[in-house]
Amino acid sequence: MNKDKRKLDLVVLSDLHLGTYGCQSEAIYEYLQDIDPKILVLNGDIIDIWSFDKKYFPEFHIRVIQKILKMASKGTKVYYLLGNHDEAIRRYADFELGNIKLCNKLVLNLDGKKTWIFHGDIFDLSIQHTKFLAKLGGKGYDLLILLNAIINKFCDRFGFEKFSLSKKIKESIKQAVKYINDFEQTAIEHAIDQGYDQVICGHLHSPVIRTAQIENKKVVYLNSGDWVENCSALEYSNSEWVLYKHPISNKKKKTVSHNFENSFHINIPNTQALYEDIVFDSGYR
Repeated sequence: MNKDKRKLDLVVLSDLHLGTYGCQSEAIYEYLQDIDPKILVLNGDIIDIWSFDKKYFPEFHIRVIQKILKMASKGTKVYYLLGNHDEAIRRYADFELGNIKLCNKLVLNLDGKKTWIFHGDIFDLSIQHTKFLAKLGGKGYDLLILLNAIINKFCDRFGFEKFSLSKKIKESIKQAVKYINDFEQTAIEHAIDQGYDQVICGHLHSPVIRTAQIENKKVVYLNSGDWVENCSALEYSNSEWVLYKHPISNKKKKTVSHNFENSFHINIPNTQALYEDIVFDSGYR
């Protein structure tokens, strides 16, 4: 194995959104080439089935999947935790093949600290109660990212600094800030109630590591961010967490399309059973 790769105990990635125009697939591939983790956690929204179009799956999106499979074949334990954008395969939760396992959540003991990892969409009421509108909003987000890419090409050409439209919109809308705060607080409260020392989510596209306290109880809340806007990951080594942010390359992306059959039947677990499985460890399968 390449000695130049960074040895890590654990890496958490989420919200790659492979199969969409916003996915920074080259950056993901570069990052995976640079690391050698014992455990790789893919914390939801890895393949974006909500927005999946069999006419669009570029070369580097394929390479990312191939790289993950190669890492698993070389000894990395890969956990694929399912999110809302890849919920179509939730019916296969707990399926295991070699070093790859699909599941809804993961609990690890990291140097004596009980760590709860899950995507986080189960706490998103906008998805649980208005799924159609959430999917419609997802399409709008894809269009916003595409528009942002076009604008940034002009910025790059004329020497202006690149920026994120979606970040600017989120930061300027008080309701979006409240939504993020409510989501994080809900995760923190449940983690403390269930006796966890650390809780790790994705979903928000908002990378962070912070310690929260309720009365005399503390918990570390972490969010791995995304690979659409932030290109971020959580890295754990030598008993410490680091929030990694990958530099964005200005290289022109290749778009070699591949065709896939899309004729499978979707049978998604009901929300109540999924919630109990993730939060209360009910044993749902």
